[in-house]
Amino acid sequence: MVLTNLGIFHTIIGVAAIVAALTSFIKHGKINIAALSGKIYFYGTVVASLTALGLSKRGGLNPGHAFALFIFVLVLVAYYLHLREKGNNRARFVENFCFSFSFFLSLIPTVAETFQRVPIGSPLAKDPADPVIGKTLLVLFVFFVAGSIYQYRTQKKINTSIAK
Repeated sequence: MVLTNLGIFHTIIGVAAIVAALTSFIKHGKINIAALSGKIYFYGTVVASLTALGLSKRGGLNPGHAFALFIFVLVLVAYYLHLREKGNNRARFVENFCFSFSFFLSLIPTVAETFQRVPIGSPLAKDPADPVIGKTLLVLFVFFVAGSIYQYRTQKKINTSIAK
């Protein structure tokens, strides 16, 4: 499968957003929109989601386009909460969840596409339903759940210590 120019641009921006999210998770324990890595994740995800609307293997609209729009909405909601709801602890929980969930959802097409292309000539998966993709996504989902619990507990601990 050959990538179009839009596909190449989408991939570069999407990979940059994923790297930025991982950097933010490592440095801040969350996607921190106040930090450069969080900003790169936000803007990269917005661009990657919108450029995904121009990509289609089969032509026309497909479920991947709805997926891209959902990710787009999640990051916009998180960004809105970051800007508008200062000091609101519930808003912080929802903001963190939306950013984390958008990151997890971004990994689904990333894993599927990567596994169907790499290594070149003998890809790890033949199609999106290949078990290796499902097993990898299950592991990533477990990490997402564990990470969400960690973020919630950390944030709750910080909020409790601030309230004292």
